[in-house]
Amino acid sequence: MKQLAAALLLTTGLVFAGSALAQEKLDKVVKVGALGDQSGLYQDIGGPGSAIAAQMAIEDSGLLAKGWKIDLISADHQNKPDVAVNIGKQWVDVEKVDVFVDLAASNVGLAIANLAREKNVVNLNSGSGSSDLTGAQCTPNTVHWAYDTYMLANGTGKALVKSGGDTWFLITADYAFGQALERDTTAAVTAAGGKVLGGVKHPLNTSDFSSFLLQAQSSKAKVIGLANAGGDTTNAIKQAAEFGIVAGGQKLAGMLMFITDVNALGLNIAQGLNFTETFYWDMNDQTRAFTKRFMERFKKNPPTMVQAGVYSSLIHYFKALEALGGNPHDGRAVVAKMKELPTDDPLFGKGSIRADGRKIHPAYLFEVKKPSESKYPWDYYKLVATIPADEAWLPLEKSVCPLVKKN
Repeated sequence: MKQLAAALLLTTGLVFAGSALAQEKLDKVVKVGALGDQSGLYQDIGGPGSAIAAQMAIEDSGLLAKGWKIDLISADHQNKPDVAVNIGKQWVDVEKVDVFVDLAASNVGLAIANLAREKNVVNLNSGSGSSDLTGAQCTPNTVHWAYDTYMLANGTGKALVKSGGDTWFLITADYAFGQALERDTTAAVTAAGGKVLGGVKHPLNTSDFSSFLLQAQSSKAKVIGLANAGGDTTNAIKQAAEFGIVAGGQKLAGMLMFITDVNALGLNIAQGLNFTETFYWDMNDQTRAFTKRFMERFKKNPPTMVQAGVYSSLIHYFKALEALGGNPHDGRAVVAKMKELPTDDPLFGKGSIRADGRKIHPAYLFEVKKPSESKYPWDYYKLVATIPADEAWLPLEKSVCPLVKKN
């Protein structure tokens, strides 16, 4: 009887162990957390639209029909790193979130990158701009998707210097993104043979740019670069028009512009602005088809570069999960698989993810159309130049990311 009981216990233990191992291998439960600005100056860039893009990626992945369970939750980080981290900890520890998306505002993005590394979850950042996310503060858990400050500065800065805008004054948002964009723009302008004559920093989400614009005007710089985003950029451009800055011969450069910013300004004010993006809804049949589906749900505006990045990054994330066969809870392993697989989706086309976590794809220099050139709703951009993927981003050999092995 003792031998029989021992055999039964051993058999039961083996069954439970085998069941647990099988469950680990077949774990196909995923939770996506869209953490964005739902109510502040970046809400049109990401926020509610990013949550819709994430839901579309979940549905388009094909995994639901294959037995996967994928849930989505969203929250407002209020552009405050401490708020974002508190939400993030709750999500990972209690809600069992496996992947963060959106994360507009670089101070938030950098804070969540550290949390994702600590908790070993995946961080797909399409909202933050700081190139430090794949530089000094890179992690094996982060993929930086849509754009960064190096790409913005390299695209717009170089182009304007080459066209004669060789002296600059920078108006910079005083937080992580603005500081990184100022640094990268200064480097790009200088490398192209131009000179930055000076600059001034302003508080995030300020309403009065008069003193900053007067300093820029008095500098006599040919180009006034706006190293800010969202409502800060549109407010600065509107007030610059009131001061007659462009009429006086100086050129404005929005170093980060979105289609929602152009819409807020109107073509009468925005016409002629040059800036760099990696996505435009009206680029081709695929982007137009996606936009039609997106706007059936989110009737406010076409997808921005950030919202497109949320969709695209999740599509690739789900491909990596399927390749792994399940168990999405080891963030480093999932990101490693994402880096192994080439990227290909209807919004950004073919690309790759480098060792530093930088997603590589072409960038585009656009100019805002004149009102007479716009033929239908949201027909705002004309393509000036395509910047090949191997030229748009910081060369890997110049990266200071610890993940990059150098000869």
